[in-house]
Parts: sequence; structure tokens; C-alpha cells
Amino acid sequence: MEWFVDSDYWLSRLVFQRALAGVYLIAFLTAALQFRALIGERGMLPVPAFVRRVPWRQAPSLFQLHYSDRFFALVAWSGCLLSAALLAGAADHIPLGAAMAWWAVLWLLYLSIVNVGQTWYGFGWESLLLETGFLAVFLGNERTAPPVLVLFLLRWVLFRVEFGAGLIKIRGDECWRKLTCLDYHHETQPMPGPLSWFFHHLPRPAHRVEVAANHVTQLVVPFLLFTPQPVAGAAAALIVVTQLWLVLSGNFAWLNWITIVLALSAVDGSLIAEAPALPATPLWYEIVVIAVTVLVLVLSYRPARNLLSRRQQMNRSYDSLHLVNAYGAFGTVGRIRHEVVIEGTEETVLHEGTVWREYGFRGKPGDVRAMPRQFAPYHLRLDWMMWFAALSPAYAGPWFGTFMERLLEGDRDTLKLLRHNPFPDAPPAYVRARVYHYRYTTWRELRATGAWWHRSHVREFLRPTRLL
Repeated sequence: MEWFVDSDYWLSRLVFQRALAGVYLIAFLTAALQFRALIGERGMLPVPAFVRRVPWRQAPSLFQLHYSDRFFALVAWSGCLLSAALLAGAADHIPLGAAMAWWAVLWLLYLSIVNVGQTWYGFGWESLLLETGFLAVFLGNERTAPPVLVLFLLRWVLFRVEFGAGLIKIRGDECWRKLTCLDYHHETQPMPGPLSWFFHHLPRPAHRVEVAANHVTQLVVPFLLFTPQPVAGAAAALIVVTQLWLVLSGNFAWLNWITIVLALSAVDGSLIAEAPALPATPLWYEIVVIAVTVLVLVLSYRPARNLLSRRQQMNRSYDSLHLVNAYGAFGTVGRIRHEVVIEGTEETVLHEGTVWREYGFRGKPGDVRAMPRQFAPYHLRLDWMMWFAALSPAYAGPWFGTFMERLLEGDRDTLKLLRHNPFPDAPPAYVRARVYHYRYTTWRELRATGAWWHRSHVREFLRPTRLL
């Protein structure tokens, strides 16, 4: 079937697959380095306890069959190795069926992690990686030209990511409609980056332009993805530019990067390089791709209905395999930044003069003189959840108490998640948590004090506690 493939997207597929493998590599690396403290056998939300109460059909995973920290590490590091090999182009040197199986194994391994990750893996970009990774299984390799149907499905994912985010903003916080949200967002976003302070201090008219441009990119441009070239490619390029702007202004794990990866699949690669001669498409492959396309279109009913609903939901999966999902971000924007600051003391008897020392996190604001750092696309899961905890203690309910216990125990794996442990020789006798109001300093304050933040105490989050 001549209509089934389009060689003009040969280079686009190559770039897309290499870049997606890079995102997979970061995701598996994040899992490998952080899992013991978060979901390990002695983690804050242990996988063994989760799989005992949640059946297979709700959370299909290899870890439903067996779990140990050693087995999880094997899965995560195997994912790293397989991703790195795909990044190097290994899948283009093996038969088509074997390449598809390779991508499928990668998807299965990450699905197994996400489905037992609980709160720590409840972010929209987890489902986005799985949905994109599932479609990548059927995109082929050098043994065939890129299939048009899969390219269309990738644009459908990108459309829902962008249009869903645009709609949730217009329907949500009025500051998006008034073009004022960026007066606050650069300061109150979950994890500011090294340039976020400077973005915040842009003139307010520039913030209005930022918001207006965002609305155009998310509410108008996505429809152009389904037009002929070169319009579709230009639309994809605008999305890439917008995402790079977001990369510069904050730390959003791999959300921006995988959106860029999706956009690259919509660019006409023939403008840069001609495709080599590619073999004819096998009949079995055409049948499989058509069947998957029908499946995805059927499953798209609920996400599409969600886009049209006045009660639109963000970042929701409609099936346990995360095949077709709803996306969105920042339907509301905070006006004030609160941070939970954790402190400990060696003193066994507390009094007014007790000396408390602060734990330092890798990404979230703490020390007012520390310039925010760039971590994305690496995902600091604990730091992100600490931001949610500051919004409401309900977000911290399932894990925060165990986190504090691990600090009192001096747990090595938990301390690895932090930048600074103020008790290197022995664990503290007591720990506590307090809520502070953080705001960016002004230019004058920065020059005078060297501090990027100003903070003031608001309330207690957790009273001093110790091991019983």
C-alpha cells in the first residue's frame, strides 16, 4: 500500500527515536538512583505493601510477580542499558520485528515501574512517556519507511498535550484570561531554575506577551499539526520554541523535552536530507499498525470527551496501560510561595535556645543565598512532592511521617536524596518541619545581600518529634 508509508519522514523518525531513547534513559536512571528510599523494601511507600493490596488488573507490573530491591535495580539498570543502545542507533541494525520487540520491552519495563510507583510516579509526564513509548514500538526502523498512521497518532498525542494545557488554563485561573499569571508563576512554580529569578523580574508587559504567546501556541497552533507541509512543520517548530522557553524558565523534569521530541516527529525531514532506499513494508507489519491505530482511536474517545468537558481533568490515565491519556498543566497558579523547611537538633532536651540545623534539598528552595540550579530533565521526585506538601498537608499524608523517621534513623538511602545532611556523624535527636513564605529578592536586595530569596516564618508543619 503506497499510502501506508512516507519516506520524507525518514530523518524525522531517526531524530525522534534517538531523542525518545534519551528521555527513556533519564527516566530509568532517575528510577535506579532514587527507588530505595521512595518505594524500596524500606522506602516511604514500599512496593511490597502496595502489591499486596492492589490487584494485577489495576496495576499490571512485573513487580506484581516478584519484588526485591535487587530485582528492581536489575529492571531499572537494564532499562538504562537498553535505552543507551537505542540512543546509539542499535535498533536500526536488526530485523524489524526484533527492533519492535526491543522498544516493547523498554515500554514494559517502564510501565512496571510507573504502576507501582504510587505518589512518586503520579506526574503527567510519566503517562506521556508511556503513551509515546507505546507508539514508538510501531514506528519501524531502517528496514521500512515511516508509517503514516503512527506519525498521525504521534501528532494526536502532541495535540492533546498542547491543546489540553491551553484549555485547562482558559477554563481555570482567571489570571490566564487576564494575562497576569506570569506575574507570579516564575516565583511560585514547583522548582525554579537558575534563570527563573530573571524571568520573574522581566517587565510586566513582557509577561503579558509571554501569556498571550502561550495561548496562541497551545490553543491555535496544535490544529495546524494536521495540515499539509510545510505548515505542519512550522507549527511543530513554534511548539519547540515555546518548550525551549519553558526549559530556560524552570525545571519540569522531562515534560518539555518529550513534548519537543513529539514535535520533531511532525517536521518534514526531507528538507534537510533525502531518505535512502528503504525495503518494502511487510504485510504483517501493515496489519499490526492498522490494528494498533484502530485501538488507539477507540481509546481516544474518553480523552477527547475530556477536552470538550467543562469539568476537564488534567493528567489522567483511562486505562492501566497508560495507552491514551488526558494532559494539562497549571490550571491554577499560586500567588504566594510556601516551602516546608525541615530541621533537626542533637539536643535531647528542648528549650527556647535549642539550636536547629536545616536539611538542604537538591532542587527545591532552602538556603536563601543558594541560586536555583538546573536539574531537568532529571526528575527530583522528593523535591517535587515537598512543593505539593507546602500546598496542603494532605499531599504529604502517605509518606511524610516515614520520611521524618528515616531522617531520625540516619537512613543512608534517604539522605542520598538530599543535598546537605547537617548531621554527618550521628542522626539528630529531634526533627521538625516549619512552613516559610518565600519570595524573590529585588535587584537591590540581591546586590546588597547576595540572597536570591527572602523568607519569613508562617506556621508549624510538624512539631518536634523523635523516635519512640
